[in-house]
Amino acid sequence: MTSGQQIDGVLVQWGERLFYPGNRIVKSAPLPRLDAMLRRKAAVIRKRIESTVRRAPQVMVKVTGGGRGMAAIAAHFRYISKNGQLEIEDDREVVRTGKEAVRDLADQWRYGGSLIPEEGHRREAFNIMLSMPAGTNATLLQKAAREFAQTELAGHRYVMVLHEHQANPHVHLSVRAEAASGKRLNPRKADLQRWRETFAEKLRGWGIEAEATRQASRGESRNFEPLWRIKAKEEGRLRTASVAMKTGRAGTLSRADAMVSWAHIMRALAASEVAGDHELAERIASFVRGTTFVREQLGQRSRVPSQPGLSPNQRPLPGVDRSRPSREVSR
Repeated sequence: MTSGQQIDGVLVQWGERLFYPGNRIVKSAPLPRLDAMLRRKAAVIRKRIESTVRRAPQVMVKVTGGGRGMAAIAAHFRYISKNGQLEIEDDREVVRTGKEAVRDLADQWRYGGSLIPEEGHRREAFNIMLSMPAGTNATLLQKAAREFAQTELAGHRYVMVLHEHQANPHVHLSVRAEAASGKRLNPRKADLQRWRETFAEKLRGWGIEAEATRQASRGESRNFEPLWRIKAKEEGRLRTASVAMKTGRAGTLSRADAMVSWAHIMRALAASEVAGDHELAERIASFVRGTTFVREQLGQRSRVPSQPGLSPNQRPLPGVDRSRPSREVSR
């Protein structure tokens, strides 16, 4: 096996651990011999590495609530459309405005499929927000959101409204929980990460730099602000809002595990015969030194090697006991 194949193998082996949480176990089995497949996988991982260490804007996909009856769903339609003032688009790409259009959509949802009562006990709709930082092209974000909905919410009735009058452009999506097939939507943590990946992919398809890297892989530990705080700040009703940091052994081990993956990748790139790989190894070192996790563990005295020629094993990463194999933790 050539040096290039070995490096590609390391990128795939440890990069999948970093970026794709479904691959929870790193095995010591021989690397795949299908060179073309290995190269393709390594190229995808390499792009993810480059955009992450470049600190590409991270997408936000958040379930902000949902109606348990038609009264709550219709109220959300009115809220996101500013009572019909903003364009509201449905799953057939029909765009309408006005109070009558909002009432008509509510009636379609009420009687289309199983009847949704005015008040109920189970969630009949989910409210989703797709957001990007200020400066993102709102029109392209809306197109990416439309493609996201067509991919991830196929078979469900949904409406979407673009908000670009606030600091960061975002799209509100309200999706009917029951699909045409009768299957009900029940998003879980893994679904939300997949949704982030899909949304980032659609944004990149429209030329917008976007990433959906997990917090642990970025060495971060922030809890997102509640929606009411975000809205209060946007409306000037809240000047400051603290963001709580995640605590606990599971979170610490998850971030430490990510640092181990970064170390393996950095060491492989530093040993590469390709000059560009050396430069990428240096950028990874700088990125890791700047992570919240490293700063928390070591303060300003980062022990991550600044020179790619130094082995990460010579300078242990914070929170990692190198006398034992790294452990997988639940994410």
